[in-house]
Amino acid sequence: MMSMENNTVVTEFILLGLPDAPEMQVPLFIMFTLIYLITLVGNLGMIMLILLDSHLHTLMYFSLSNLSLVDFGYSSAITPNVMAGFLTGNKVISYNACTAQMFFFTVFATVESYLLASMAYDRYAAVCKPLHYTITTTTNMCACLAIGSYACGVLNASVNIGDTFSLSFCRSNLVHHFICDLPAVMVLSCSDKHMSEMVLVYISTFHVFFALMAIFISCMFIFITILKMHDHPHSHFTQSIFKYMPEETSFMQTACNSHIHEWTEK
Repeated sequence: MMSMENNTVVTEFILLGLPDAPEMQVPLFIMFTLIYLITLVGNLGMIMLILLDSHLHTLMYFSLSNLSLVDFGYSSAITPNVMAGFLTGNKVISYNACTAQMFFFTVFATVESYLLASMAYDRYAAVCKPLHYTITTTTNMCACLAIGSYACGVLNASVNIGDTFSLSFCRSNLVHHFICDLPAVMVLSCSDKHMSEMVLVYISTFHVFFALMAIFISCMFIFITILKMHDHPHSHFTQSIFKYMPEETSFMQTACNSHIHEWTEK
């Protein structure tokens, strides 16, 4: 911390979510390194496979390649710092590094929710309007959906990060998390943070539920269409939807539970 005008200004944060036990640090470092390498190879391999195979140049696989890129992105925003903490035992993260980590994690998490909504729309177009599928899911449409997803991610992160770090941090710098998460850092502020908390809650709720509603509506129309098919019990589309829905719901549930847990612990 740094003294300024008789106040203590926070210039770094201490991540308390990392374990203190020295005997656990090396095993955890090895485990996280292996998981990170598998994630890295898997996601980059998926991207290369989709890029090289022209038969996979559809909205579904375009969104899947972007999901792999996003997964690689926020894994890289968090895991290397956690691995360094395990290896060195250093739990300190600078103010600027905390801001950058929080920004990129928020960007990629928001983008993922909108990409999942785009994939739901793709399945809707394929199942409900198969004759128009090649017309509605053009290259321009894929590009617009991807650009829109990333734009929403950057906008959401910019608003939330700007809102959070416009507050003053002059007391505790102990973050009860293993990463710089928005709610975990915001509660440390010595400013009046009521409005900032409301902004975070409302914006996060809007993004999550907008994506959820897009997914739900798409799936509802898909199920209605499948029920009208004579062979719906053995339909390929039925199987693809049931395989796809757990990924959507688990991601959204994780996002919601993470923020609810942070606020209820205050």
